[in-house]
Amino acid sequence: MTTLMINGEKRKVNASPDTPLLYVLRGELNVMTPKFGCGLAQCGACSVLMDGEEIRSCIYPFASLVGKEITTVEGLPARWQKQKNLPDDSERLHPVQQAWVDEQVPQCGICQFGMMIKATELLESNPRPSDDDINTAMTSSGPSPHLCRCASYAAIKDGIHRAADIIATESKTSNLKQAVSHE
Repeated sequence: MTTLMINGEKRKVNASPDTPLLYVLRGELNVMTPKFGCGLAQCGACSVLMDGEEIRSCIYPFASLVGKEITTVEGLPARWQKQKNLPDDSERLHPVQQAWVDEQVPQCGICQFGMMIKATELLESNPRPSDDDINTAMTSSGPSPHLCRCASYAAIKDGIHRAADIIATESKTSNLKQAVSHE
């Protein structure tokens, strides 16, 4: 039996060590946001964060990820709350998730969880990305472009900009609360 750190929790895995992480997440651990899209790391539907970096879970043997922090879309709210030292709130969405809702980004939903993972990685390194930054992140960083079968790329870009606005607003509010509490 092997232990993985998934969304901040230690999870026991019984699968063969060469089993791709995607199959362990979905089949054994019931973590359903990473999707099977191509099985070749070509589309991004299976993306997760590994220690904050996007990887394609369909090609990584889970045993190679022991000791790494794996975050799926289910774990984004807790990740955000921990990063920003916010109180635990099971109802609070990560800014990227909230932006996806606000902008009504998803159409069919196959790629959207992978898109949200990539958007999170981008915004953690660049909280105010330009359209060119977004295009680069979604098309030429990582093993291959993130592909959307429904071509909702404009909505995805709008969602990333909305998430950046939410992050900026929450950061200002947090800084103001810290300043007031120190007085």
